[in-house]
Amino acid sequence: QVYLVVSGGGLVQAGGSLRLSCAASGSIFRINAMGWYRQAPGKQRELVAAITSGGSTNYADSVKGRFTISRDNAKNTVYLQMNSLKPEDTAVYYCNAVVARGSGSYYNSYWGQGTQVTVSS
Repeated sequence: QVYLVVSGGGLVQAGGSLRLSCAASGSIFRINAMGWYRQAPGKQRELVAAITSGGSTNYADSVKGRFTISRDNAKNTVYLQMNSLKPEDTAVYYCNAVVARGSGSYYNSYWGQGTQVTVSS
């Protein structure tokens, strides 16, 4: 099994910052992409940011210039630094990792538990 443990999140005022972390553990041979998604009440889950094992990144337009995704491959951990937070960033944030559990294995997508981020105006 693969486990993704998320830490961070909480309540912050508009303009503030938060940092999310997501550590993967378990039966891991290789991790391809890792990313962060979010889901606000009444809305679909959306991609916030993603990063490949080589460090290439992709961001939602709404967070470009404010959020930074990074990863520590040695620790199988991905981070999301969120600056200049806005009330519209309020959502449950989820970590995702695309993992191969063995050589020759297919990659599967795994999810961490959600963490609430609330930005007050």
